[in-house]
Amino acid sequence: MSDSDGVWLYGIASEGVDDAQLAGVTGVAGESVRSVTSAGLVAVVGSVSLSEFGEGPLQRNLEDLDWLAATARAHDGVVAAVLRCGPTIPLRLATLYLDDDRIRALLDERQQDFAAALRQVTGRSEWGVKAYGDAKLLAQPPAEEPGSQGGRGKGTAYLLRRRAELTAQQDIERRAAAHAQEIHSALGHHAVDCRRQQVTDPVITGKRAWMIFNGTYLVDDKLADEFASVVAALDTEHQGVALELTGPWPPYSFSGIDQANP
Repeated sequence: MSDSDGVWLYGIASEGVDDAQLAGVTGVAGESVRSVTSAGLVAVVGSVSLSEFGEGPLQRNLEDLDWLAATARAHDGVVAAVLRCGPTIPLRLATLYLDDDRIRALLDERQQDFAAALRQVTGRSEWGVKAYGDAKLLAQPPAEEPGSQGGRGKGTAYLLRRRAELTAQQDIERRAAAHAQEIHSALGHHAVDCRRQQVTDPVITGKRAWMIFNGTYLVDDKLADEFASVVAALDTEHQGVALELTGPWPPYSFSGIDQANP
């Protein structure tokens, strides 16, 4: 490493992960990843050039969607390799430190936090559930019983229809929010932990469908099939809402150790 390099942090694992297990694994800059150990923990890192990954260049590169996609794939590839060695706390993209000593200090200072996070994710994976709303179906009010408009004149019926049209968007959004809350609550009963995330911009997803909900769930690996069955059942129960299940993923949402880079 030189003064022109920084240290990219991929993940933190328990002792036992070593450089021999990481042989052949390359990171975001094509670098060979390596381990830094302290306090009974192992940080998996790689040396990257600050000319590309330093704060200024990094901010510019993150605006390049092709660069971002390639870097994210490389980062996730390292995390997946470490996960094959044992329970891992995955760090989010662009967690960068100045040198190995800073990494060791991090492991020492937050040893208890990291140990608790490792216990939390052991034997568990993250699953994502997104809900997409069909505005036309969500706009349909409960069917009226035959004859319920008896006695109403054409003028009254028109005014009622007009009023319904003016408030339709609010009704659609209210129904969508109610569906989202019911789905999240039901799925939460089948997960160790859960998070509601921001809905994803269609530019990123590439889908034109209206996303009304985005959730992540930490699920015991042995109960993954049961969780998928619950998602499938909820998909059929909510008119105008389609669910999408993705995973299993590294437990990024549940590491509980997000912090600013020093």
